[in-house]
Amino acid sequence: MARRSDTAGLAPRKATLALLHGVIFDGQLMPELIAAGALADLAPEDRARAQRLTLDVLRNLDRIDRLLKPRLQKIPPLAVRNALRLGVMELADGGSAHGVVNAMVELVSARKRTSAYKGLTNAILRRVAESIADDWAKQADPKLPNWLRQPMVAAWGRADVAKIESVQAQTPPLDLTPKQDTAELAQSLGGIVLPTGSVRLADAGQVTALAGYDDGTWWVQDAAAALPVRLLGDVAGLSVLDLCAAPGGKTLQLAAGGATVTAVDVSETRAVRLRENLARTQLRADVQVSDAFLVSGQWDAIVLDAPCSATGTMRRHPDLPWAKDGSEFGVLIDQQARMLDHALTLLKPGGRLVFCTCSLLPDEGEVQVEEALERHPDLRVDTPEIPGVDPAWRTSEGGIRLRPDYWSDQGGMDGFYMAVIHKG
Repeated sequence: MARRSDTAGLAPRKATLALLHGVIFDGQLMPELIAAGALADLAPEDRARAQRLTLDVLRNLDRIDRLLKPRLQKIPPLAVRNALRLGVMELADGGSAHGVVNAMVELVSARKRTSAYKGLTNAILRRVAESIADDWAKQADPKLPNWLRQPMVAAWGRADVAKIESVQAQTPPLDLTPKQDTAELAQSLGGIVLPTGSVRLADAGQVTALAGYDDGTWWVQDAAAALPVRLLGDVAGLSVLDLCAAPGGKTLQLAAGGATVTAVDVSETRAVRLRENLARTQLRADVQVSDAFLVSGQWDAIVLDAPCSATGTMRRHPDLPWAKDGSEFGVLIDQQARMLDHALTLLKPGGRLVFCTCSLLPDEGEVQVEEALERHPDLRVDTPEIPGVDPAWRTSEGGIRLRPDYWSDQGGMDGFYMAVIHKG
């Protein structure tokens, strides 16, 4: 039986509040909450709306809280704060004051623990609605939480972090990696070809409805994430190991380039998604579910997209800075070093390894490679020329550092670090 859409708009809003609570209070990421069934009872259009509303609130959380602060004499419970936050976001986005206020009051009233705050919710949101356009425009770009902002300021300085925050306050465009003809794909979808060869769509809509999706002529992959494989150049005929491979963008690139690919990921769930992407694009790879440290063999080239803080993906995943607190940094950094050392044992003499992380923290990028070079005197960092890569992105040890504020006039890019390590 098909699920009915909630024409009154309460169901997606209620789901949004549940997602916000799961992220902010429980410290869970949105994909985890959705996989656990947070949106299972909603119609497709309501699921999409709930996800969009949640991302909008999280992307603008600091800005929303600054706008609410002078209007609150004391901080209400989190469930009420989240209803107020959602109401402010909808009002700032042009929502009808009457509809938004009534919906938030109804949602607050429906819960025994929060029903006493229905009057406050009504009063606060009505006052917000009176001047939302001017008040929203006056607010500075939302800042990252201190646990993350402080190490980023230490790495890049306050001015550059402010630029990063400005880009992350915007809804990012969609980047695609074409299987074959880049210009033809851009023309057919009304996109632009980026300097590094990805196709960017400013307003993509539903991904699965785009031309070429069913035919597998492209896959979704941020322009920054598409660069590590390109550092290897021509991979035709090479045996290549893709470690931590899912969801598979790099595996698809390698397979499309003619490599014999072994794709390894520790998660069966993520491996299923990788196999689905291979089937859709009609590309081939040997997909294995395994702990990376248990992999044995020898390969001509290896791509290691090591587990990291994922701080470079915040423009697409604004839940991350509010679900995490940085306590896992030490464990991740140690794991990256051990994984890099193990991957080097799987590389044939004369082979190349691309080490990359979707992190904005040098400890998970530049520092890892510098320390690996100290541990292994037989290594060197290659510096291949890649079309579209700005020389300013090159780092002192020979890698490439990408940040969200690069290409800011075109929507930015994910934060990434990558380096090609040559063995022997």
